[in-house]
Amino acid sequence: MRFDQVLPGSEPPPLELPPLTRTDIVRYQGASGDMNPVHHDEPFATAAGFPAPLGVGMFTAGCMASWASDWLGPSRVRRTKIRFRKPVFPGARLSFHGKVAARDDVHRTVEVEVWGKDGDDVVVTGSLTFSFAEDL
Repeated sequence: MRFDQVLPGSEPPPLELPPLTRTDIVRYQGASGDMNPVHHDEPFATAAGFPAPLGVGMFTAGCMASWASDWLGPSRVRRTKIRFRKPVFPGARLSFHGKVAARDDVHRTVEVEVWGKDGDDVVVTGSLTFSFAEDL
């Protein structure tokens, strides 16, 4: 997209993922090196007070940030902020949403608010700042 096409309130099409599986969680653990047993060991997770092994937060955040950067271009990302709201568990039906919250015509940047949901529950929020300065 070009800078003149990105207006406040613009929204990328939402992304809906298939239900989260334990395999998704374990694969991400292996790739990230985060082998905390709360993410794959049922007795450990339940002893810690969870109903099941929980998804790795950075998996959800990474999916959301990748989806947003695919919309406006990964090379334009200048800042990413993420806040985890709720854990996700196997079977979660994650969807990602966003909108352009602000546009700076002087610096040619846009701020995109993003959020991820499991059904109706918001599980992760954040924002990404994109720069279009190099497009001049």
